[in-house]
Amino acid sequence: MKIANCKMKIANWRYAAILFSHVSTSDNRTSRIRQICNLHFAIFNFQFCPLAFCALLFALCATANAQLIPDQMVASVNNGSQTTPDLITYSDLVWQLALEPGRPINQHPSSQALNQALARLEEQLLVLQEARKLPLAQTTAAQKDFDDAVKQRRDELAQLFGSAAHLEERMKSVGLTSEQLDQILRDRLTMERYIDFRFRPFALVSAKEISDRYEKEFGPQRGGGKIVPTLEKEHDRIEHDLIEEKIQDEIDKFIDKLREQPGTEIVILNAV
Repeated sequence: MKIANCKMKIANWRYAAILFSHVSTSDNRTSRIRQICNLHFAIFNFQFCPLAFCALLFALCATANAQLIPDQMVASVNNGSQTTPDLITYSDLVWQLALEPGRPINQHPSSQALNQALARLEEQLLVLQEARKLPLAQTTAAQKDFDDAVKQRRDELAQLFGSAAHLEERMKSVGLTSEQLDQILRDRLTMERYIDFRFRPFALVSAKEISDRYEKEFGPQRGGGKIVPTLEKEHDRIEHDLIEEKIQDEIDKFIDKLREQPGTEIVILNAV
């Protein structure tokens, strides 16, 4: 399946897993509607020959038809914070699925898989639109820090797929370019930093919560002949897990609130 990048775009576009495994601070993916795919051919000086010209024209048209499959607009998303909605296309759904480690590549994803990807992208866009409200540091140092973090995310993603070569092979199979992947990672990083800013400082865990979780996990193992790790050894790991759970719970509540608030519009343009 090859999907041409001739997407009509609206507004600034995109995370994640939520990452937040696919969500935009750069100009590459801004305005998903209104970008029109133009096919340009170089013009060469040659002696006109009707038969040769027709053969050349036929070959060019055949190549173009074989390589270009117009992308399909699937949904538009707006949480009321911008004048024009962001667009989710069919290729966005395919890329979201392709960037999920462990998911086999399918040239024709099922309707269930596509709708799962659509739900994730809707959530990511709602959060990303909120993240865009925050002013960004425009200094050279801040931009370098952001670019370095994007590169780190790309390296981490390559590790999840076994190697950079395996990741590139997977990207090629779904028509995802290196520039498009970088934009997806920029969007995910933007959301990740927004979530950290908004929720992480308030995700506090008490000593009792940690000890209760420790007892829940390891209490039943006592007396069974197994070596049970001490609370001290498991403390940091349990604390981290509890913090992440609290943050995820707050994200879920936040997204539900965004979906239900006046002004939010999620419009399905084409069912998948």
